[in-house]
Amino acid sequence: MFSDVWRKRLIVGAFALAGCLCAALAADRANPPEMTRYNTLSPEVVARDGTLLRPFLSKDGYWRLKTNVRDVNLRYLKILKAYEDKHFDEHFGVDPTAVIRAAVQYLGSGRIVSGASTLSMQAARLLEPPRPRGLITKAFQMVRAVQLEERYSKDEILSIYLTLAPFGGNLEGVRAASLAYFNKEPEALDLSESAVLVALPQSPARLRPDRHGLAAIAGRKKVLDRMVVEGVLTQSDVNVAEHEGVPSIRLAMPMIAPHLAYHLMKSGKTARIGTNIDANLQQSIERLAVQEQAYFDDHAALAIVVVDNRTRDVLAYVGGTDYWGKNGQIDLARRSRSPGSALKPFIYGLAFDDLILHPSTMMEDQATTFGDYAPHDFSGGFQGAVTARDALRMSLNVPAVMVLDRVGPLRFTLALQTAGAHLAFPTKDVPSLPVALGGLGISLADMVMLYTGIADAGVAKPLRFLKDAPDGASHRLFGPVAAYYLREILAGVALPEGWAMGQGLSKQRTIAFKTGTSYGFRDAWSAGFSNDYTVAVWVGRADGAPRVGSVGREAAGPILLKTFGLLPKDTRPDPAPPTGAILATSTEALPPGLRIFTREIQQAAVPVPTNVPPPTISFPPNGATVPLPTADAKEKDIQLKADGGAGPLTWLVNGQLIGSFDRFQPVMVAPPGEGFARIVVVDASGRSDASEVRFKHIH
Repeated sequence: MFSDVWRKRLIVGAFALAGCLCAALAADRANPPEMTRYNTLSPEVVARDGTLLRPFLSKDGYWRLKTNVRDVNLRYLKILKAYEDKHFDEHFGVDPTAVIRAAVQYLGSGRIVSGASTLSMQAARLLEPPRPRGLITKAFQMVRAVQLEERYSKDEILSIYLTLAPFGGNLEGVRAASLAYFNKEPEALDLSESAVLVALPQSPARLRPDRHGLAAIAGRKKVLDRMVVEGVLTQSDVNVAEHEGVPSIRLAMPMIAPHLAYHLMKSGKTARIGTNIDANLQQSIERLAVQEQAYFDDHAALAIVVVDNRTRDVLAYVGGTDYWGKNGQIDLARRSRSPGSALKPFIYGLAFDDLILHPSTMMEDQATTFGDYAPHDFSGGFQGAVTARDALRMSLNVPAVMVLDRVGPLRFTLALQTAGAHLAFPTKDVPSLPVALGGLGISLADMVMLYTGIADAGVAKPLRFLKDAPDGASHRLFGPVAAYYLREILAGVALPEGWAMGQGLSKQRTIAFKTGTSYGFRDAWSAGFSNDYTVAVWVGRADGAPRVGSVGREAAGPILLKTFGLLPKDTRPDPAPPTGAILATSTEALPPGLRIFTREIQQAAVPVPTNVPPPTISFPPNGATVPLPTADAKEKDIQLKADGGAGPLTWLVNGQLIGSFDRFQPVMVAPPGEGFARIVVVDASGRSDASEVRFKHIH
């Protein structure tokens, strides 16, 4: 029989349990469970298939990865429940059987022997700040457990435990522990690993396998032996599991596409950021980058970006190698660099579009001056008479500058900027002819975006890094005929020295590509496309130091071709010649006006009186939101206005020439539609002003 003391204690315990249940129900609305820790998660950047690319520490300094029941191996869950709370699926947050057992043990010894904690109570404990052990704390956990049961499903409560359980150091949750100790997601845990992780939260500091291997083995054995007694496991399975070792080191978290992951994490608003990265392809290209970087003996690095032409999805993004090394955290795919000759195709594309040039048009590659500018070819010599096709394939400088002189440097750069490229200029002056040979800065990401536009019949779109990103607005670089001409020309560019069919090149895939080398051998480029994919490669030093003798053709070209060798086979056929394409292969077959390219001598700029200020756009002002005319408005155009400048004033909207007008002549233009627009005015002396505005329907 119980003594009076025991009887009193048992009665007090029963009343305490009943009181806890009543308090839980009464306090649920007034004092709900504190979910801040559960919601303070490690940001995750994941691949298109959900593969974890790179996690980041939570705001409070923990590796705390969101873990749901479906993320974990079913056998782990079965062992966890059997070891920690065998009645989890039946009780209401508090297990009466366990409470009675704990009460009897307490009454017999006068101290707490077992805590009767359920997984619901442990989840409640993990949500709150640490509290001293004791009956009051235990009663509080019971209240919270009942609250959790009222608010959440069993799977949701178990997910709280799986996310917050401590596993040593700053590891919280079974996902973080599985990655750190076993380099795998918890759904792939084997029996031995599952038992280690079931035991570890019991005493995270004492049972850490990377610091206390023998204790971890003993903890595993305790769990496995209990499972045999409970009938969950067979002795033969346990014998196999107990012969396995435990990890002796704690591993680093995944670091796939680290530069892109960091950029998206800094700009993202969610704890889980889904990308379009193909995890397997990304890792293959990262290995290629490491292998190629090993051949550089001057601390050079490289960057690679791969894009799907149809969707603009970024499938692989290598911003550099050796992320934790010197300068390794600089994202070289976003760093602005001089492109050398890599942008020449776009000069020719605009000229093809203007019908002032054809691939078979004859040009003169000879010493030529443009004012005080006298470009020469990379070889130091000149080729004489060549077709435009060969001039671009051989990347001759003088013909490219001649074409740009006709197209106009301002129009050329505005066309690239309108398409979405971010260009950096050495001065604030109007772009001039040296931009043809790399006299500006552009990132590798923008370079691949532009080349994808050639592959897509001249239409440029923003790259899609995020899985749920909408399709971006289209911007036409040039027409499909010009894009077709460029494809035909670039597909015939000579392969790098020593490169032959079979070294990553498939006879079933045509690769059109161009290389570039910046002044002083600082940057080596290669960009190209097939029917399905576009790839761009940059090689250089992160600090911008010269690499004498390093040219795009030999340094970046082979890496581009090897990257294509890692891509799936193309599924789209070669495009047919578009309507309007002139399929002449000889100069004689061209219309007379296209047979020979002639350089037009531009008239000297009008002298500017010293008292005439440069032009300034007064309407629409920079940064303004301009209402679009309503459907019933009589006037559908808007008026452009500028102060100052020497007339005539030339206006461009989104790179499209509006015309030249007297200073006092009204300039009316049809707005390009809802969205952002860049408006430029240039006076007779070449001085300019620009205005970035947004056109919007006002309801």
